[in-house]
Amino acid sequence: MSTDLPVPETRVLAVASHVVSGYVGNKIAVFTMQSLGCDVAALNTVQFSNHTGYRQVKGTKVSAQEITDLYDGLKQSYLDDFDMMLSGYIPGAEAVQAVGRIAAELKEKASARNAPGSFFWVLDPVMGDNGKLYVAQDVVPAYKSLLPHADLILPNQFEAELLSDVKITDMASLTRAIEVIHDTYRVPHIVLTSVSVDTATPSSTPPPLNSSTSHKDSDAKTPATLSVIGSTMTSHRRPRAFKIRFPAIDAYFSGTGDMFGALMVVRMREAVTSAAKSLGETESWLSPDDVDAIDLPLAKAAEKVLASMHEVLDATCSSMQVEVEKIETQFGGSKDDTRMHLARSKAAELKLVRHLGSLRDPNVEFKAQRM
Repeated sequence: MSTDLPVPETRVLAVASHVVSGYVGNKIAVFTMQSLGCDVAALNTVQFSNHTGYRQVKGTKVSAQEITDLYDGLKQSYLDDFDMMLSGYIPGAEAVQAVGRIAAELKEKASARNAPGSFFWVLDPVMGDNGKLYVAQDVVPAYKSLLPHADLILPNQFEAELLSDVKITDMASLTRAIEVIHDTYRVPHIVLTSVSVDTATPSSTPPPLNSSTSHKDSDAKTPATLSVIGSTMTSHRRPRAFKIRFPAIDAYFSGTGDMFGALMVVRMREAVTSAAKSLGETESWLSPDDVDAIDLPLAKAAEKVLASMHEVLDATCSSMQVEVEKIETQFGGSKDDTRMHLARSKAAELKLVRHLGSLRDPNVEFKAQRM
């Protein structure tokens, strides 16, 4: 395993939820980015005992004023020297706007120094999934108002529909949603973190793997797959889209979006640094128009992110099966039993800290394809 850190000196402001026990929000994002060499400042938007998938939780949410006060505290001590910002779950429209003001201020400060590429904002617009909002309705327009300030957004399919006002049902509508986000909001980089529409072509096959995986369709010759879709716009705000297909693991995990975002921060910084010295000095790290979709830093970053994600989720799934069998033997409860649900939720926590090699130097490889 390589011991080289993948990124240059990078100071990140991570704005997301926090749990006392488990791995979601900043609990996973901070650890991931620090493990890969970033200096991370954590601004926690909630303080919960555990994630809400346990169906019972205690704790508090941070107000918009508290978010502003915490950032003002950093500024007064000259601790606002951030190269990048990652934002995840934010509780409420006013708090979303407060975080947006922080990002806009950091971007303006970079422009004032005549160094537009010296600050990069990765925005995960956490609003819902599978056709269901789990935030208040007014959070949606709040996020839309922030998009022009973001450099890279990481919506899932449902969130991309909310932001673009395009219902994604096939490849044509998927492409249209990406076009709207690039053209209307001028978002330079987009990654749709989970896409369920069929993106396969007759000649495409799932990426080769060299680790064992539990799939949704484990008895079929071709495993069930999902896709990540990415795009970096051209100077004319046209998409340069790519897709990466990967096997779907037959299990539910919390915190995967937070892990994806944290890894994208590191791998995007790494890919831009490797691409060309001048690219990191360019606003929003936009590659020249002649760079092909699969050669974009965004595509190279996403390939590595998915490799690490797959290995960690595979390891989690394997250990979870063993733990669940022990739990069922010990408690003998039904599937509806509260104690069993809590135990299964604990077993499904991402097995991250024991798999640093998967974060830093994964063995699995995925390759981007042109859309």
